[in-house]
Amino acid sequence: MSSMDINEVMRHLPHRYPFLLIDRVLSYEAGKSLQALKNVTINEPFFNGHFPHHPVMPGVLIIEAMAQAAALLSFVTMGAQSDNQSIYYFVGIDNARFKRPVTPGDTLHLDVVLNRHARGLWKFSARALVGDALVAEAEIMCTVRDLPGNAA
Repeated sequence: MSSMDINEVMRHLPHRYPFLLIDRVLSYEAGKSLQALKNVTINEPFFNGHFPHHPVMPGVLIIEAMAQAAALLSFVTMGAQSDNQSIYYFVGIDNARFKRPVTPGDTLHLDVVLNRHARGLWKFSARALVGDALVAEAEIMCTVRDLPGNAA
């Protein structure tokens, strides 16, 4: 099992502030699973409007954080890094459930498991936890596509 600091995360993912939602990878096993962290802080730009009187991380961003963790697992499984020739798309989500709010000061633990990879589609089971409490879960599908003008 290996880990990644923020510099290695940024070599694998094209996302940047304010949309990079992975701070560190605790461990991963290519082709199997990945565990990552997102430190949730009050200076996140979305907290200005969601909600000023009671800041809550939007559920769609929790799902996006899980999708970014899944993308990292895909890249390490393929032995690849993000580049300007292709893009990794989030193409589907099933059975998304939110169990409790995520607030500033929480550390979001992201756990993704690769269920299947066939014909360019990747399917994962993903969970987000704060401490031992499950806050969200979903099945996520993603794909890698060549960018226009870069097809081989």
